[in-house]
Amino acid sequence: MLAWCLYDVGLAAFNTVIVTFVFPVYFAKAIWGDETSGSAAWGFAMGAAGIAVAILSPVVGAIADQQRRVKPFLIFFGSIVAAASAGLWFALPDRSNAIWVLLVVGASAVAFELAFLFYNALLPRLAPPAKLGRLSGWGWSCAYLGGIACLALALVGFVQPQQAWFGLSHDKAEHIRATTLLVAAWYLVFTLPLLLILREGKPALSIGAAARKGMARLRATLREARSEPNLWRFLLASALYRDGLATVFAMGGLYAAGTFGMAFDKVVLLAIGLNIAAGIGAILFAWLDDFLGSKPTVRLSLIGLIATGVPLLLVEDTTMFVVFALALSLFVGPTQAASRSLLVRLSPPERTAELFGLYGLTGRAFTFLGPFSFSLATTATGSQRVGMSVVVAFFVLGWALLETVRVQRSG
Repeated sequence: MLAWCLYDVGLAAFNTVIVTFVFPVYFAKAIWGDETSGSAAWGFAMGAAGIAVAILSPVVGAIADQQRRVKPFLIFFGSIVAAASAGLWFALPDRSNAIWVLLVVGASAVAFELAFLFYNALLPRLAPPAKLGRLSGWGWSCAYLGGIACLALALVGFVQPQQAWFGLSHDKAEHIRATTLLVAAWYLVFTLPLLLILREGKPALSIGAAARKGMARLRATLREARSEPNLWRFLLASALYRDGLATVFAMGGLYAAGTFGMAFDKVVLLAIGLNIAAGIGAILFAWLDDFLGSKPTVRLSLIGLIATGVPLLLVEDTTMFVVFALALSLFVGPTQAASRSLLVRLSPPERTAELFGLYGLTGRAFTFLGPFSFSLATTATGSQRVGMSVVVAFFVLGWALLETVRVQRSG
């Protein structure tokens, strides 16, 4: 269980530094050269990555279920994340680099999501049903702590000082680009324990046979949707509110820099605070998950996200923006963790990876809409505030559909 949680620590570095807070701001300001249109370009890239994940996640999930192995997939997709992160060191601050940077970031985001799919599928192997909520919450808490530690290291060693570590200069943004190398190293160090400890038998089927059988099982699952409406209502509900969360993750740093004029070091400090708040929320609500249940925990978290998200769209003062952003972050971790444990509770054990694949499919089938909607609205109006308004809409729609879900094991 410790190695499983440490894997989340490794994942967090990529999510916080590359996807959300540091590299997107660098891309918009230094590579693209305009924060508003640069954030729109970033949003389109994240949306395209979401479409790719929507197509691939159920396929690879079904194959993994038939092979009864996840380790090879963790190694393969994790290696892509690490290599792509390191490759972003070569992203010099020039508009001519924008296209290949967006392609690399998009590919690494796809690999990250697929690695996360198989990481999630390990959850029911590690804890009995009565402790699923706690372990899921602890995993998210470790992720936020990992994000805090990596961001703090990036801030102290590279972003903030006049003279960065290893003699890196501010010329050509070496001190910012070095954070991508930090992410690659961090990812490898913290994901390695799980890969070394995890023991799996020989594959039950070859890749080809597993693909054929897995796809047949996936087609059957889709045909059986009418017989499991409860599970599918949850998948759709979670897809909607996860779309809102994905937009926050993809655009949060850009929103802080573009709308409130926050500098690199201030964005990183904000990110550290947000991860602390999210980690606290995940820890507190992990116990609530097992005590009240996953659905009530998700419901309370969504209400909190809506109540804090609306003011974030309206405030003009930077201090108030930070206050409401920290408040919103308290509910991010519980939403993610309780949704993960709720899916496990609703899923037949023998189909966990397949259904996490569908979880990824339904999520990404909608999640690309968030960044796309942000980019379209921002481009049309020239206002990131208008673009971010889609977040609250997805939270409300997801909550409404969640209320139709009955918590009982499907199948």
